Amino acid sequence: MKAIVYTEYGPPEVLRLKEVEKPSPKEDEVLIKIHATTVTTGDVNARGFTFIPPGFGPLPRLSLGFRKPNKTILGFELAGVIEAIGQNVDCFKLGDEVFGIDGTGMGAYAEYKCMSQDGALAQKPTAMTFEEAASVVNGALTALYFLREKGNIQREEKVLVNGASGSVGSSAIQLAKFFDTNVTGVCSTKNIDLVKSLGADSVIDYTQEDFTQSGEKYDLILDTVWGKSSFSGSKVSLNSGGRYLAVAGGLKEAVEMLWTSVVGDKKVIFGGGMASERKEFVEFIKDRIEAGELRAVIDRCYPLSQIVEAHRYVDGGHKKGNVVIVVE
Repeated sequence: MKAIVYTEYGPPEVLRLKEVEKPSPKEDEVLIKIHATTVTTGDVNARGFTFIPPGFGPLPRLSLGFRKPNKTILGFELAGVIEAIGQNVDCFKLGDEVFGIDGTGMGAYAEYKCMSQDGALAQKPTAMTFEEAASVVNGALTALYFLREKGNIQREEKVLVNGASGSVGSSAIQLAKFFDTNVTGVCSTKNIDLVKSLGADSVIDYTQEDFTQSGEKYDLILDTVWGKSSFSGSKVSLNSGGRYLAVAGGLKEAVEMLWTSVVGDKKVIFGGGMASERKEFVEFIKDRIEAGELRAVIDRCYPLSQIVEAHRYVDGGHKKGNVVIVVE
């Protein structure tokens, strides 16, 4: 099968299209013929450490491989069709259209991938294309995990999403509205209409206004912007008991989370990673999509053969929503 392989860290050019062995499913696995995947921040970090949070330095190499990558095929999100199943599989059948994510195993930059039936995998929403389904998983799961599981979002709270037009931010706006809150999105001028269309009650153009200077206060601030803002700068905009959700946080936020857990009434919440990758979370996202409460935001689509160009674009740090790779 065809796959995008990398054997060293570096710029997008380290990615190569090659023929590799087609995998076979284990007893509890399904073999998925992949139709679409994406280029996430996680992908470009694993390839070239482009957006590693401040203070983490070489730490990511401990899990990815110190001198060279342990896993040579990137790709977290996918959507496709089940082509083969292991003998113990009872959740899926041949021909099922599915979508999901595997942040630990990766491997979606290929024509085929095996996943456990118990992994973060579910039936694809019927009204979505493969491209849309692949693009919505990571951002929506991350937003759900921070808002509901870690941030304990409550009805009628005031929520601010910094980086509202990105993959996580665009999902966070929609999910915060599902949880019946008042939502403010922060984005650039060109993305104001998009953020409004996602349901934001108000939008702040960061090129014209600093939300921390507006005098408005929020119960939750979900920050997806890498290296640009901080809890210390944002806490003036938090109500008493407010929570700062550091989606793009680094070592500083990790320390602040420990400190604010015992001091003060405004809390920093950091971390998550693979904790959001649960089957029941994917099912929840599927239900929201089919109820018309969540939609995908796609910036660009590239064929698998143009993976270098796609990574180069995401490296720029200004993608809107998601960048999709069409495999089929």
